[in-house]
Amino acid sequence: MPSPAAPVFSPLAGTRVLSLALNLPGPAALMRCHAMGAQCVKFEPLAPRGGSADPMSVYAPEAYDAMHDGIGCLQGDLKTDEGQALLQIELACADVLITSFRPSALAKLGLGWDALHARYPRLSMVAIVGAPGAQAEAPGHDLSYMAESGLVTGAELPPTLYADMGGSLMASEAVLQALLHRATHGSGVRIEVALSEAAHYLALPRHWGLTTPGGTVGGAHAGYRVYPCRDGRVALAALEPHFAQRLCAAAGLDAEAAQAMFRSSTHAAIAAFVATQDCAALEALALAHDVPLHAMRDAVSAD
Repeated sequence: MPSPAAPVFSPLAGTRVLSLALNLPGPAALMRCHAMGAQCVKFEPLAPRGGSADPMSVYAPEAYDAMHDGIGCLQGDLKTDEGQALLQIELACADVLITSFRPSALAKLGLGWDALHARYPRLSMVAIVGAPGAQAEAPGHDLSYMAESGLVTGAELPPTLYADMGGSLMASEAVLQALLHRATHGSGVRIEVALSEAAHYLALPRHWGLTTPGGTVGGAHAGYRVYPCRDGRVALAALEPHFAQRLCAAAGLDAEAAQAMFRSSTHAAIAAFVATQDCAALEALALAHDVPLHAMRDAVSAD
């Protein structure tokens, strides 16, 4: 008889999170809060012609829909009395407010932290900004923060929006931190999440030398590389000694090679072996020898 499924852990059940944040980091953070059980509401500006005023709903509608699944959405003009009244109703019953405006813009809307904290002492704010402190007013975006952190290494764009998504994780973490603070101190707190700092955090392995070209996981270790094969590429992750030994044995290399994973001769031998195999054979090899590997097949064009 199969064991019963473990109950879903919802650490934010009973918590109400209100967000004013547009684009990617704020909605992605709200999506994570919803996944943790929070009741989530997003307050958006009024769209001129109906629909959402969030730019992502225009340039990435599928992403917008995915992030807002299960999220309650309200619209209002915060520059009007009606919009402010609607927002105040939401603030009065919210536990945490997520924002992504520059501090000066929040102040103009009467939503600076001092004013909010005075009116709603148990409300916390998670303020997503581009850069910390006084630099929060400076313009920037995911790409500029990535470049500043040393994560843009050529002319090609990074494969994903690391700073934005890393920032969304930090923002959802900050929601949990804010609730712990209130449980301990009885009042809300403002926590600033800077996207530039999210990029710096993600870049730490590179700053430590791990992922630079001469680093252990930057290409120097023969068992931790991407190699071409007959019908695609294979990502090998045989980093630990026992994995390296199994890889070398499967590739027909002697035990000495497994002790010399940083030698060019070992790189060449593994590359030569992988080049003779196709993805299916390499997947079977990985399964049989318990080697961490992922095959990436070339796309086959239709006739």
